[in-house]
Amino acid sequence: MTKPVRLICSVSSSLLLFAGCSNRIQQPAPATTANDPATIRLSSDAFADGQAIPDKYTCHGQDISPPMQWSGAPSQTKSIALTCEDPDAPSGTFTHWVIFDVPATVAGLSENVSKTAKLPDGSDQGRNSFGNTGYNGPCPPGGKAHHYIFKVYALDTTVTLDSGASREDLLKAIDGHVLAQGELTGTYQD
Repeated sequence: MTKPVRLICSVSSSLLLFAGCSNRIQQPAPATTANDPATIRLSSDAFADGQAIPDKYTCHGQDISPPMQWSGAPSQTKSIALTCEDPDAPSGTFTHWVIFDVPATVAGLSENVSKTAKLPDGSDQGRNSFGNTGYNGPCPPGGKAHHYIFKVYALDTTVTLDSGASREDLLKAIDGHVLAQGELTGTYQD
């Protein structure tokens, strides 16, 4: 009679052990993993995160790029890329700016970046959804405020794209190369 008792004890112990394992498996994973990019702080002297973008930087003003500053890029950074997009556009996400191959030693962009494809420091600018090279600011239809999300990426490589590349081209090229990223959101309403 002792053999069946041992078997029951063995099965019970195994079930308890298995139940303990399943509890560990069901616990949520940590929010950040080793493969997640770090965070870069992105800011502008022209507007604070979540605040209105001044007319100067829109189609109703001078339509020049706002100043951007970032900090916290990892030491392994080889280049920086930056985009600006409006996810509230009626036809879907609308790109306002694509700039890449910004030297890793640069910690920001001055106001009124030239609208040329190649900049003196070696940076390249892509084509926005207006079909232009460089920055074109907010110009939404009347109605509710739109959100303009500036995103900065610290990359472990330089980007092998031609000037005039789209935001989608850039995002494909940097996939798997982002060491850190950050964003700043401005709003604008016509």
